[in-house]
Amino acid sequence: MVVWGGGSGGVAAALQAARSGASTLLLTPGSWLGGMVSAAGVCAPDGNELSPWQTGLWGALLRQLQQEEPEGLDQNWVSCFGWRPATAETILRRWLAAEPRARWWSNCRLRDVECLGSRLLALTVERGGQLLRLPFEVLVDGSDRGDLLPLAGVPFRLGWEAREEWNEPSAPLRARLEAEPFFQRQRLQSPTWVVMGQLGEGGCPDGRRLAAPFEQASSHFGLERTITYGRLPGGQVMLNWPLHGNDWHGDLGGAFSGDPVAESHLYGQMRAHSLAFAAACVEATDGWMQLGSVFPEAGDPATTGRSALALMPYWREGRRLLGQITVKEQDLLPSGPGASIAPLPFDGASIGPQAVQSIAVGNYANDHHYPGEDWTLAAKSCRWGGRWSGTPFCIPYGALVSAAVDNLLTADKCFSSSHMANGATRLQPLILNIGQAAGAAAALAVRLGVPPVALPLRPLQQALINDPKAPASPVPLWDTPWHHPDRARRQHAALADPSLISAAGRWCGPAGSAAMAPPQEAQAQRFSGHLHPDGAGGYRLDTNSASWPVITLEPVLASWLEAQQGPCQVALIAVANPWGPWLRASRLAD
Repeated sequence: MVVWGGGSGGVAAALQAARSGASTLLLTPGSWLGGMVSAAGVCAPDGNELSPWQTGLWGALLRQLQQEEPEGLDQNWVSCFGWRPATAETILRRWLAAEPRARWWSNCRLRDVECLGSRLLALTVERGGQLLRLPFEVLVDGSDRGDLLPLAGVPFRLGWEAREEWNEPSAPLRARLEAEPFFQRQRLQSPTWVVMGQLGEGGCPDGRRLAAPFEQASSHFGLERTITYGRLPGGQVMLNWPLHGNDWHGDLGGAFSGDPVAESHLYGQMRAHSLAFAAACVEATDGWMQLGSVFPEAGDPATTGRSALALMPYWREGRRLLGQITVKEQDLLPSGPGASIAPLPFDGASIGPQAVQSIAVGNYANDHHYPGEDWTLAAKSCRWGGRWSGTPFCIPYGALVSAAVDNLLTADKCFSSSHMANGATRLQPLILNIGQAAGAAAALAVRLGVPPVALPLRPLQQALINDPKAPASPVPLWDTPWHHPDRARRQHAALADPSLISAAGRWCGPAGSAAMAPPQEAQAQRFSGHLHPDGAGGYRLDTNSASWPVITLEPVLASWLEAQQGPCQVALIAVANPWGPWLRASRLAD
């Protein structure tokens, strides 16, 4: 099988396919393979932060990053995790190199896709000045922008859909789409070309603001909070600032025209815009932040970096497959007022009348990037563990499979979703697990001798749940974290009988084994003091030396916190994040 990559889902698909027994060739247009989690520099991810959703390849990568970043991942205030791009790239390369059935060719250019009826036959790429024809049984598009779709003549969507299409609550009416120039100018969500900064000693000068044209970027949070939004280990900072910062709101036609000259011109504009924002940050901080040396020109993470610019743009949206199923905004929203879980959609008769087609779980709230005022979106968040979190939702296998082509799978943002749903389904953690599912499906299809369109779903779900290296949880259960001893048993049972999931998204079958404490983190400490619930889902711990907001990603501790009706003395095991600021607590101290 062949995976066209460049996105995080592409490397996930290739890795999982090889681990599942398929001879796999990964092709990438650049010199790094990790996409968002490394090459694009988006290393402080949102979504799938709670331990029940830390499963699959996302969870495996997260725990490996925790081992390999000595300072820990609690480094910023936009996310519970932050890592250096080269760390993630090194891990992914090491994992892929350990698989004897996997090969990786970098710096490739797509030239052609051969088709016969409803089947794709071969891919032609240019590599090292040579044109190479690559036949395959299964082809996987693991790119951010759906690069294969136009070449293969596979139907896809690009841009907005009217509310009349699916009655999505946040979508604009067709009359607005046709009449207002904004929708012609801003066809997609705005991308960002990430720049890496490097913080020096000391702190940010007081009272400073960014100069024009970025002066509004720091008006809401202040300069220091704007800079440390995406702080990473080693004092690196991810400049991916949406508010009057380096989001690119200009014309994106060159990215989808198929013209390399137009694309190169667009990329030059995007780089210049991001570098101008970074230069304004350097000037405003009196040099406290400098440009970082993070991305090596040679593309080898073992060498010394020379560039602050990421190796590729952070594409939030591109072409989206017309799949057997389209994930819509309604599929992501809570099932009712005050509910903490989306409905379990996509009932599939092929695996039994009560089964769900889910192959991955996401939970990001929903977030759209455009110029001007924020786009008003239907509420999707709930209060949990002292913080706001998005309600979990399911991605069905049918969204990865073309409605027109039998042997094509999608593994990145190009899977079948609406424009509105894309705002919640595009994040790194979910994309890694969608890629894992696509790779497992491709390998299973090859082994069974059937095209992906005819793949039986239950064996795929079983393989994901039981995977020995990166076990996944395709059913959302709030009270069943990745480390729960009954995780696999509950997942299998819930797929067979979704009534075992309560309306609140908790396990309501046989009790089984008790939950275990999560593994101890190297940076965790004991914090003792008075805990003060605020009555609205927030918590604060007053110690002898400081007063800390308290959050948790663990269900057992979240339930304990929720049960506290007033102040109490407590000792917590937690990791301190001074940039949040918060204590990320994992359990009560013994």
